[in-house]
Amino acid sequence: MREIVLDTETTGLDPADGHRVVEIGAVELVNHVPTGRTFHEYINPERDMPEDAQRVHGLTSAFLAKKPVFAEIVDAFLDFLEHDAKGEPAPARLVIHNASFDVKFLNSELQRLGHPPLVMDQVLDSLQMARQRFPGAPASLDALCRRFEVDATARTLHGALLDCQLLAEVYLGLIGGRQPDLALVVEGASTTTVVIERIARPARPHAPSDAELAAHAAFLATLKEPIWLAE
Repeated sequence: MREIVLDTETTGLDPADGHRVVEIGAVELVNHVPTGRTFHEYINPERDMPEDAQRVHGLTSAFLAKKPVFAEIVDAFLDFLEHDAKGEPAPARLVIHNASFDVKFLNSELQRLGHPPLVMDQVLDSLQMARQRFPGAPASLDALCRRFEVDATARTLHGALLDCQLLAEVYLGLIGGRQPDLALVVEGASTTTVVIERIARPARPHAPSDAELAAHAAFLATLKEPIWLAE
């Protein structure tokens, strides 16, 4: 099964207010395990960067001014979503934390260029998964990293690709596949077989002693009309 863990960074909270996508990160999973394929782009939003948003992800207007606009990366982005490493059609389920936010922004960008929107039927919201599994508990990405012992020390600011890589590990925990100190065996990894030599030992004596036989006979003599003597 092919899945794409996806995250975006933006200039604000709502595309209806003129806010745009400034970063996209995506990590490919097959059978819930990262394949090593990723997609990552910084995007020129063609507008200013509000201070509140910059404090979240650290991306400045000057930095983004040198990056491609969304129209220049959209084909590569959609190709990553829709095709596997061999270029074969392989539509994937999207795994997104707080999916309605990211899908709203991506659909705004896609529709601006005349592309079909992403549909929520193909999206799995890991935030909703966490709230259902741990009712009342914090469900932010940072909180879930602590719960599943995922090392998030590199996450000093929000970053789309890093957040996807962390979410891929959290997602494995949410579906029950990640335990602390769990090491996943990947193709090409060396393994060691431990052979334990077992020493053959003679069977221990188990025949009854004379005293045990006498005690058993005395007990039987006390029984009246035992069933094994019934006709």
